[in-house]
This record gives sequence, C-alpha cells and structure tokens, in this order.
Amino acid sequence: MKITSLFATRLYHAALSEFAPKVDPTELERNCYGIAEDDEAGHDWCEAQGYPGYTSYASLTDLPWRFPIFGDLVKALDAHVAAFARELAFDLGDKTLVLDSIWINILPEGGIHTGHIHPHSVISGTTYVAMPEGTSALKLEDPRLPMMMAAPGRTKDAPEELRQFHYAKPAVGDVLLWESWLRHEVPMNMAEDERVSVSFNYGWE
Repeated sequence: MKITSLFATRLYHAALSEFAPKVDPTELERNCYGIAEDDEAGHDWCEAQGYPGYTSYASLTDLPWRFPIFGDLVKALDAHVAAFARELAFDLGDKTLVLDSIWINILPEGGIHTGHIHPHSVISGTTYVAMPEGTSALKLEDPRLPMMMAAPGRTKDAPEELRQFHYAKPAVGDVLLWESWLRHEVPMNMAEDERVSVSFNYGWE
C-alpha cells in the first residue's frame, strides 16, 4: 500500500528578529498605541463597521513612510517573505513580492475577527506585538473544507496535517506567514488585556 500526501499548505513561523533590522517590540507597541490614539478616522470606521477595538486598515495606508519603526519592520518582513517564497518554490519570473498594505490591530477582551481571506494578495501575515496570557491564537482552516460535504470530522488525535483546523500560538516578536487564499480568523480574546498585532499583505508586482 502507498499513501501520498498531496497539495501541502504551508505556514511560516519565525522570530521577527531573525532578519535585520531588529525591531524592539516594546517600542513597536508604544507606536501602535500612539497611532491608535490619534487616528480619529480609524476609530470612526471601526465604530461604523462594528469592528471591536481598533484597526488602521481603512484609515492609514502609509505607516512605513510616517513612522521609522514601521519602515524597519517592513525591511525585516521583506526578508521573511522572500524566505517563504523560496520555500513555496514560487516562480516569480521578472517580478517580485512587494508590500501592498500594512495595518495595526488592537483587539480588546471579547473581541473577535471572523473568518476571512485576503483577495488580490499572494502572501499575508501578522507579527505579534502584545499577546497577554490567555489571548486567542490564530485559527487556520483547511481550504478544502467547503468541498467536504458528507465527510465525517476528524478524531481528536488525528495527525496535524489531517486536522480541519490549526491553532497557531505565536509569542510576542514572532511573525506568521501564509498564502493569502488561506481562510483564517482570530477567535474571541478571552484575556482582560488587549491583543496587539500588525498585519500585512504582499502582492506580485
């Protein structure tokens, strides 16, 4: 009997500091809160959309230009994304993967970010700025799940690669990368303190 595993879905998990320049997570957290405090348009958007907490997703499109620490962050992320692209054996031709958006997320106790994908991007990811004890992991969904129709669930002790959901538990200073078509969500933050992260998309240009 021969059983072959096909069509792998990769999740990249590394310390942000693995590539220069180094970014101080404490300074990054201070910057995130300072930006959030001044971003009235961002708060208005969150209130209008019923978004818990704060995100700069719809209000600030030039964080690396405005704030030097975000410029350093992008330089480090560029190196991580390039490493992941090599792992994925991407044939980029004469193009490259380029940052096309980056934003801050501050999720309070009880806040969630429901399941979604990132259309029009190739690689998406998040770096983690504040992860209080008991806060939610990142939940990743098997992309085949909508097509499984009559299939039974998996046993609790199923091998990781056969499970229908994966819960990644990053620490402060980590970065996670995945292909942008992979559906993911942030379950409810059960911690009393806020969960702070910076998310981003890379396109093929």
